[in-house]
Amino acid sequence: MDFAFQDDQLLIVNKPAGLLSVPGRGDDKQDCLCARIQQRFPDALVVHRLDMATSGLMVFARGEAMQRELSRMFREREVTKRYVALVEGVLENEVGEIDLPLIVDWPNRPKSKVDHESGKPSLTRYRLLGIEDGDSRVELEPITGRTHQLRLHLASIGHPIIGDTLYDGRKAERLMLHATRLAFDHPITAKPLYFESDAPY
Repeated sequence: MDFAFQDDQLLIVNKPAGLLSVPGRGDDKQDCLCARIQQRFPDALVVHRLDMATSGLMVFARGEAMQRELSRMFREREVTKRYVALVEGVLENEVGEIDLPLIVDWPNRPKSKVDHESGKPSLTRYRLLGIEDGDSRVELEPITGRTHQLRLHLASIGHPIIGDTLYDGRKAERLMLHATRLAFDHPITAKPLYFESDAPY
């Protein structure tokens, strides 16, 4: 396991693509990052999740009190998160925002959908990093944290993430989405913490 940081309060782990964050339904979906970490750190608890197909940095709390505090920090946007994605086509603008309300598409789970009547407010900021063979490498900042937010927002503006077959992306060996940066103040020491993980594509 690839630990970026560990102390008595929290763990920062680099999740590989293709591994569940938490157990799913059924005996065949019990292997997950959380279970693997708990074998070594039995007090480790989930604070947030990454999709199975997404790789990159994840935070785990050690103990329930730290889980509550870190969850509060995520909820109140005291944690800075950045992702890097490869998306189809060339973005028209170098920087921008995608502001589209999202809701779980119950008849078509696990998909979500844009719904201007019932959807929850959802905001993603993006910055173009470069053009590669006619596609765009972008840095993404999710201001909200809806299910599949980054994937659906980009697909909705005509630039699905490469490898995201759930939202009509071009087939690839993996989903080209990586949680590349986390930054927040340590809940106990108040020391600024900053972690980076380069996208493996």
